[in-house]
Amino acid sequence: MNRMLAIVEREMRKFFRSPALMMVSMVFPLVQLIILGNAFGGKIRDAKLGIVDQDGGTQALKIREAFDSVRANIRTFVPIYYNDDKKAMEDVRNGNIQGAVIIPPQYSRRVYEDNHPRIALIVDNSDNFMSSTLEGELTELTNALNQPTVEPRILQQTALDIVELYPYIEYMKYLLPGSITLAMFVSVMIGGGMLYIDDKARGVHEGYLVTPITKSELVFGLNLAGAIKAVMTGVIITIIGSFVAGVSTIFDFVTIFGLTVMIVLTSLAFNTMMFLLMVRIEDPLVPRAMFGILNTLLFFPSGSIYPIQAFPVWLRAIAKADPFTYAVHGFKALLLKEASLAAIWPDMLYLSIFAFVTLSIATPLFKRTL
Repeated sequence: MNRMLAIVEREMRKFFRSPALMMVSMVFPLVQLIILGNAFGGKIRDAKLGIVDQDGGTQALKIREAFDSVRANIRTFVPIYYNDDKKAMEDVRNGNIQGAVIIPPQYSRRVYEDNHPRIALIVDNSDNFMSSTLEGELTELTNALNQPTVEPRILQQTALDIVELYPYIEYMKYLLPGSITLAMFVSVMIGGGMLYIDDKARGVHEGYLVTPITKSELVFGLNLAGAIKAVMTGVIITIIGSFVAGVSTIFDFVTIFGLTVMIVLTSLAFNTMMFLLMVRIEDPLVPRAMFGILNTLLFFPSGSIYPIQAFPVWLRAIAKADPFTYAVHGFKALLLKEASLAAIWPDMLYLSIFAFVTLSIATPLFKRTL
C-alpha cells in the first residue's frame, strides 16, 4: 500500500507543478458550456418574414394584425411588407429574409364563402431549424384564425393540456451534464493518458522497474492518481458550471452525495478505459492523435447534445456501450431533475462494472519489463 501511495504522491506532485495543465483540462469544457449553451437551443428572435398582401381585404388585415402582434410580444419574427411576390421569393433565396407569406387575391372572399381559403409560406429549407420554427409559428396563427368567433356549447374537438414536470430548462443547463463529463474525460486524457506515455518516453517507468514495486501496485497506483485528478476536475467544473448555468440543485444534500458518487465512478471508468488504451502504446504522438477521435466517438453519441432516440440503430449501439452515456444520464438526473439515487443506480452499476472489467484487462497487459 505504501509503495502504491508513493506512486500516487509522485503523480499528484507532478500534476500540481503544472497549473497550466490543470487549467487546460478545465477551461475547454467551460468555454464549450458558455458558448454552445448560448449559441444553441435558444428561441428564434427577430427573424425577418416578408408579407405579400395581394388581397387587401378585411381577412387579410386580420392576418397582418396577427403578425404585428407577434412582433410586439414574443418577437419570433419581424414582418416586412412587399408588393411583389417574386421579389419576396428572391430575397428568401438570397438570405435577405428568412421566409415570406403570400396572401393571394380573393382570399377574403374565399373566407366568407368557406371556399378553402389558403395562404402560402415560402421558407428556405436549407436551414431546417429556422424553417421548422416559422412553420410552427404560422401553423399556430392559422389555427387561431380558424377558431370560430362564437364557441359552441358542446366541445366538438379534443383539447390537449401539456403538463411540464420541471420549469423551463435552458440549453446551457441541458448541456451542463455533458460539459462535466467532458471535463473529466479531458483531465483523464491529458493528466492520465498523455502524461503516462510521456513518462514512458522519458524513461521514468524504467526507474519503477528496478524497484520492488509489483505490477499490480504500479497499475493501481497510476490509475488511482489519474482518477484523483479527474475527481478534482469534476468537482470544480460541477460547482463552477452550476453557478454559470444557474442550477441550484447542488445545494441539496442528497444531490451532493449522488454527484460525489457519480464523479468518483465516472473518474474510475474513464481512467481505467484510458489506461487500457495506452497500456501498450510507446509513441507519445499516438494519444494526441487519438484525442479527437475519442472525443467524437464517445462524447457526441452520449446524448449530451442531442437525444439518443434520434440516432440510427448503429449509433444507438455505440451509445449503449459508451460510458459517457451513463455518466451524462446520471448527472442530468441529479442536476436537472433532482432525482434520488434509485433513479441512477443503473448508471452507477454500469460505470462500476466498466471500470472493473477494463482494469482487469489492462493489468495483465501491463509490461513489468522493458
